[in-house]
Amino acid sequence: MLTTDESTGTLRHSRSAIDQIGRTTVRRPTRPTRRRRVGQRFPPARAIFAHDGRTAAAPEDSMPIDDDKTASGPAISLDKFQEAAPALVDLYKTARVSLDKHRLTGQRAAVYLVIDHSGSMRPYFRDGSVQGLAEQVLALAAHFDDDGSVPVVFFDTVAHRPAEVPVRDHAGAVERIRAGLGPMGRTDYAAAMEAVIAHYQASGSRAPAFVVFQTDGSPTSRGAATRTLCDAARLPIFWQFIGFGDDEFTFLRRLDDLPVPGRRIVDNAGFFAAGTEPRSIPADTLYDQLMGEFPQWLVSARAAGVLPPA
Repeated sequence: MLTTDESTGTLRHSRSAIDQIGRTTVRRPTRPTRRRRVGQRFPPARAIFAHDGRTAAAPEDSMPIDDDKTASGPAISLDKFQEAAPALVDLYKTARVSLDKHRLTGQRAAVYLVIDHSGSMRPYFRDGSVQGLAEQVLALAAHFDDDGSVPVVFFDTVAHRPAEVPVRDHAGAVERIRAGLGPMGRTDYAAAMEAVIAHYQASGSRAPAFVVFQTDGSPTSRGAATRTLCDAARLPIFWQFIGFGDDEFTFLRRLDDLPVPGRRIVDNAGFFAAGTEPRSIPADTLYDQLMGEFPQWLVSARAAGVLPPA
């Protein structure tokens, strides 16, 4: 399970957490001005975030979003997005083109960003690649979710507590969060995935989750990562992995190709390699890669009962 280091507030993974998926519900009260729709509940997950060992609650500035029924347009309009983040308007427009191309216009989803904080990631923090990815994800998220922010999970040897990156305060957000993380470590995929699952379940969202999971190498425990992904296939969460660097990413390619239904109920993950210069990838190419497998997962997840019918 995920347990909290009392001295740091970070999350550590242990194998038994996998058995918790689908068993223990984590909920938090919603704001009185925003109510969840009553209906189907998804299999829950459990993790520990708080320093005193209490079950985590989602941040107070995070609100549940509507279910995944297709609407007529983006969750946040162009005018509102331009007012909040004029520097990201071009990314917002590019994301919309890609969503139209993949027939995802009006789709609702809770968007997450997971960032590798292992030691080998230093060059990508230094050259702005990670900040650039965060901004691209924020612009994409504005079409899926009207919260105006994206929960970000940094991970290394442990998973760090999720931090919200708001559209209005996106500039320099990655480095501001990093400043409070402490030393860089190794690469525990499973802890990061469980942190996302716990936050999502605590949020009360009825929309599926779309997770952009960035890394530059293989996990310290391949078995734990594989088990977590396979068990998480029962949850309404899609994992889009993106690899930075010159690694061959053999493990992630195998993870992407795990058999269905032999190992998991649906194919709940995608992967693409961004290479050694992620900043050089055109935004339209990046968005097309991010959206490459999500539409098919929506269809498969509904057919398998992971998501309610459209």
